[in-house]
Amino acid sequence: MPAPAKPSAKSPTRDLTQGPIASTLMVFSLPILAGNVLQSLNGSVNAVWVGGHLGEAALTATANANNVMFALIGAVFGISMASNILVAQAMGAKKLGQAKRVLGSSATFFGFVSLLIALLGVPLSRKLMQWMGTPEEALHLAEAYLQIIFMAIPLLFMFTFVTAVLRGAGDTKTPFWFLLIVVALDMALNPLFIFGWGPVPALGIKGSAVATLIANGLSFAALLIWLRTRRHPLWIGRRQLGLFKPDLAIIRTLITKGLPMGVQLVMISMAMIAMISMVNAYGVTTASAYSAALQLWTYVQMPAMAIGAACSTMAAQNVGAGLWKRVDATARAGMLVNVLLTGGLIALIVLLDRFVLGWFLPLGSPSLEVARHLNHIAIGSFLFFGVTFVLSGVVRSTGAVMPPLIILAIAMWGIRVPVAKGLQGALGADAIWWSFPISSLASVLMILAYYRWGNWRKARMLPAAVAKAEEQTPEQEDAEAATPVDSNALLAQSGPCERIAMPAEVAGLPPCPVATQAAAAEATASDRSQ
Repeated sequence: MPAPAKPSAKSPTRDLTQGPIASTLMVFSLPILAGNVLQSLNGSVNAVWVGGHLGEAALTATANANNVMFALIGAVFGISMASNILVAQAMGAKKLGQAKRVLGSSATFFGFVSLLIALLGVPLSRKLMQWMGTPEEALHLAEAYLQIIFMAIPLLFMFTFVTAVLRGAGDTKTPFWFLLIVVALDMALNPLFIFGWGPVPALGIKGSAVATLIANGLSFAALLIWLRTRRHPLWIGRRQLGLFKPDLAIIRTLITKGLPMGVQLVMISMAMIAMISMVNAYGVTTASAYSAALQLWTYVQMPAMAIGAACSTMAAQNVGAGLWKRVDATARAGMLVNVLLTGGLIALIVLLDRFVLGWFLPLGSPSLEVARHLNHIAIGSFLFFGVTFVLSGVVRSTGAVMPPLIILAIAMWGIRVPVAKGLQGALGADAIWWSFPISSLASVLMILAYYRWGNWRKARMLPAAVAKAEEQTPEQEDAEAATPVDSNALLAQSGPCERIAMPAEVAGLPPCPVATQAAAAEATASDRSQ
């Protein structure tokens, strides 16, 4: 047997099954955090161009169209996270061929779904906006904007999918740099296409959508070229095109795991709508105060989101490697880092709340003191949110995604919304603010209990029979990781339903990046790995 090639020191992928855990987790999560900040900044800048220069009708149009996009992105988020976990487990197990097999089938599925959505969405854009009750004066603007956004869906979805897979392989730097390109292009092209310049016509609100389309298209093409020229380990070359043949078992896993993950975003969105409806009943001063606090909370939750996403990938790689002590250590490190970062940010905001809330409210606004009051009550809930996010990410790294869904449903619809409604008679608007920490504390207690006593370690993305049959010596694993993949041989190794099987648990949801919720080896193998 030929000696396995040594991995390049410049390899973009990262083996998360080795080395110190806390420092690796921090380094791995920083590009994710920076990417989240970039996306929020991009949305804010684009809102300034549209709302500040095209008027309230245009801003209303983009807001209504973006609600449709939120629902669609929710589904993509879930399926891309399912791909992320499958790839991470394969990379942790040193099964590069399996990772490529997942990538090929997933890419075909994503491409088909995104094209179908685009073809259906363009002619139905007006109907969708009417169904959402878009104001008449903004309807034609929303339709024009949404039609172009639907044309951009295939590029946007595929970019999201590829970056998620790269993170599963331990590479967060590449997604960040190409996301930076997307944001920079979108920011630069928005005013160009909105107002026109030289040979470029002024397109108005359509220009904002065209900028999004071009930015994502150019960045996705550049990402593919980079992966090809750098010979990324996950790149599927011409001799491996057979890997794009859909594996029905992989597709089934993506759907049963991924779609429920995306539905979680819809559940969160509905709960937030219920909360905003209650807030609006107290008048514009309270509603403005709540809106300002929401702007702050968007950034407060970002460290927890980044750390949770990093923990999920790191845990999945270690699950694939059967290193259960490192899985538990990843959870502990994630919770500690979250408490330090999120707790520090919360303390800083509370100390400077008059100043930072003033960024979103007019000078001398009566809403400022209301915002400070509700912020002092509710902002601490994000400390609990971070712990929930981390532990949910670790739990779902094995495929046990139903418990986080149940916890989310109980916390949001069994506790938060009922508390906010039921206590208003005694507490008034304060009942709404107190519902945040109460439901967040309940969710963290539930996920801690499940993490400690639940059976999530027994869940699998691969069935026990297949996992046992594919056990290899370290030398064989190294050789497989270093050897180019023969797609025909891979496809002939098993029937279509053998390679990726249904998990032991019913499909559920990952933790959600908006509000509080959101394969185990055989015993002998586990003991040996520990």
